[in-house]
Amino acid sequence: MDAVVRRRVVVDGLVQGVGFRASCARRALGAGLAGWVRNLPDGRVEAVFEGPAVAVDALVAWCRQGPPFARVTRVTVDDEPAVAEARFTVR
Repeated sequence: MDAVVRRRVVVDGLVQGVGFRASCARRALGAGLAGWVRNLPDGRVEAVFEGPAVAVDALVAWCRQGPPFARVTRVTVDDEPAVAEARFTVR
């Protein structure tokens, strides 16, 4: 079984108003991940993914492109200690 990891992702670019959070949440839920996604006041999107490393890495990779109307210019990824979050939410 995969080790549980937790990664915080901050996505820069045209990522608000293009369905980024909703698409991200659908993918996270479909992959069985926990965590959350939210818009930041400066126009970026921040997300935390927790679950099996393979699934988390796949979602982090998706964030580098995002949904069709997003224009991602930069993605920062930081590892964090897992906190056994129970579900995935849009904040």
